Amino acid sequence: MVTELVGRKDECGILQTLFDSDRPEFLALYGRRRVGKTFLIRQFFKDKDAIFFNVTGSKQGKLREQINHFIEQLGKVFLGGIVPKPGKNWDDTFKILTDAISSSKQNKKIILFFDELPWMDTKNSRLLHSLDYYWNQHWSNDERIKLIICGSSASWIINKVIKSRGGLHNRITRKMHLEPFNLINTKKFLKRQGIDLNNKQITQLYMVTGGIPYYLSYVEKSLSAAQIIENLAFNKGSFLLEEFDNLFASLFDDHEVYIEIIRIIAQSRSGIGKRALLEKIDKSQLGGRGLKKLEALKEAGFIMSFKPHFHKRRGVYYKVIDEYTLFYLRWIEPIRESLQVQSLDKGNWQEIQNSPAWNSWQGYAFEAICYKHISQIRKKLEISPTAIANSWRYIPKDKSGEPGAQIDLLFDRRDDAITLCEIKYSNKSFVIDKQYARNLLNKQRVFVKNTRTKKQLFIAMIVSNGIKQNLYADDLISGIVTLDDLFKEL
Repeated sequence: MVTELVGRKDECGILQTLFDSDRPEFLALYGRRRVGKTFLIRQFFKDKDAIFFNVTGSKQGKLREQINHFIEQLGKVFLGGIVPKPGKNWDDTFKILTDAISSSKQNKKIILFFDELPWMDTKNSRLLHSLDYYWNQHWSNDERIKLIICGSSASWIINKVIKSRGGLHNRITRKMHLEPFNLINTKKFLKRQGIDLNNKQITQLYMVTGGIPYYLSYVEKSLSAAQIIENLAFNKGSFLLEEFDNLFASLFDDHEVYIEIIRIIAQSRSGIGKRALLEKIDKSQLGGRGLKKLEALKEAGFIMSFKPHFHKRRGVYYKVIDEYTLFYLRWIEPIRESLQVQSLDKGNWQEIQNSPAWNSWQGYAFEAICYKHISQIRKKLEISPTAIANSWRYIPKDKSGEPGAQIDLLFDRRDDAITLCEIKYSNKSFVIDKQYARNLLNKQRVFVKNTRTKKQLFIAMIVSNGIKQNLYADDLISGIVTLDDLFKEL
């Protein structure tokens, strides 16, 4: 089990600045479940010369339970284990905390870490009203206080606190979105656990875990990626078999509706338009809040929204980008009931990984990984950060006879050029033969015709194992990004 922070350099820099500040601070921290928010805060502050008060909300806990837990922790941290009489509401409770802060050592900084704050906000609790009052009236006048609120429900943190129209409006001094590990930090995390896998094996694990630290903590030593995935997902009672429903239920009250939306979006590999999506969702369950639910899924890191390049007037598209969700829906859910009764036979998953269906799916998953490593791709291709990264596709009208085209990734540059990127996952060096070269040229022609661009076009390949050099590659390809490049430090 990893007990030290890995790969959170930027986040630790923000926390250090917050800690060193000579003013009161209010940090809103959010990120999807299991991404390591609590671990980050506890590990960073564990050796700091400060009073560290940490209380965690209880899922579906009643107001009285939430307050009792709060007061118990308050007694341990501020009052030497003496637990004061709990207040009747949050206003009373925060008054007890404020009095305890006033009587604490004046030379000690005070970290107030309210973990899973959305769970503390029970119906009619008026938690935010009390938090608003005590921050504005008391805590924001004490330079020792560093208030950190945290929650897996990103939409709650963003809408109720960061974008608050009430008393908390513009009170946040810092915000932090904690994201999953990228490939290089996934590798570092595994090495810290004594697991030394090559980049290809780590990428296969990433296609399943999405760089979520908690999922990676279940990885065992001395096993291949295929064996690890089999143990994590395809044994009776395995962790990733049971995680999906727990994940959504912990984030959303009516989680079945969110899962239905995710399923619909996941069916479209290149993304689905907002209008088409809303037409497919069961209106009786949606309750007229479809756009808010989509925004909540986006803020939680399950989907992304985008407007295809040169087609922005056609509106917003949505695409699933959470690797675990994609993997679960494609490979676990169809056999879930069987797995809950009996594990897959040993080695069965390894056989599945030799199938054309798996190879095709790996290409899909590799595209999602590439979108999360745009910075590494820019660096290898020497493309400026000012270039706009996007995708593009053209679907001809029925019976038009025109060819369609899909551009996986493009960079619209400020030097009067556009780099068109092809993304291919293969176990061997990718071969550009005569037919594939013709397809590339056709995509380029369709792109020029339908975008009417006058910019210089370049074609780059993002390939897991490089490309085999031949005349076609030499003539057409201006840059190559390999899997190893995605593991590079920035």
